Amino acid sequence: MTTAGVHHAAATGFADGADIYAASRPAYPGEALDWLHDRIRIGPNSRVVEVGAGTGLFTRLILETGAKVLATDPVEEMFVHLAATVPGVATAIATAEALPVAAESVDAVICATAFHWFATPQVLAEFRRVLRPGGTLGLIWNVRDNDVPWVRRLSEITDRYQDDAPRQKSQAWREVFPAPGFTPLHETEMRYEHIGPPEKVIVGRTLSTSFIAALPEHRRAALVGEIRAMIAATPELAGKSEVRFPYVTRAYDCRRTD
Repeated sequence: MTTAGVHHAAATGFADGADIYAASRPAYPGEALDWLHDRIRIGPNSRVVEVGAGTGLFTRLILETGAKVLATDPVEEMFVHLAATVPGVATAIATAEALPVAAESVDAVICATAFHWFATPQVLAEFRRVLRPGGTLGLIWNVRDNDVPWVRRLSEITDRYQDDAPRQKSQAWREVFPAPGFTPLHETEMRYEHIGPPEKVIVGRTLSTSFIAALPEHRRAALVGEIRAMIAATPELAGKSEVRFPYVTRAYDCRRTD
């Protein structure tokens, strides 16, 4: 398994938590398919590398465009689920710094809920290497809608455990932009609701977070108890068989300039 240079929370948390990740993570809004067509500009016969593909949640959406996809990830355990849900897709165990792809050979590089883990100038240089001139880099995340009080409370509970794990919410990933050889970032905002039992969309989703999955069992158990207590104390969640977890999906794109 290729984990050299991979943050310990990702290497351990995603390996240990691959099952819960596959079962509990939200998908992406249908508008993301329009984003792939209109902003990433891919379609049938486009060649795409997905970096940090994980269990294949976004891979499935890319394949709907008709594009030919190579899904890469440094954590082998994730690909067990990707192979089961997206059979036949090409995969490679690889880090973002060393993609097993020839220079100027792909139309798009896409990172779905992943770029914050490896946002460095070296990685962007590698993306530029594999992109053809005019090719597109696409970054997309599902971000919790903390304007909703119970979601904000959930974030307050889980943020105590994050340690030094990189996260989208810190916005540190933006520091590598503007990037040499790329146009400025363009942002697209979408909305999404993850609908299902609270044990799945709230508790399970929390347990799928890398730095939570990497915790010792007794600390995870204490966290779960605190989250269940929060659910029980929240009128719009307590006793419900189905809840709606709101997200703001933020997508970004830029193009290789030459």
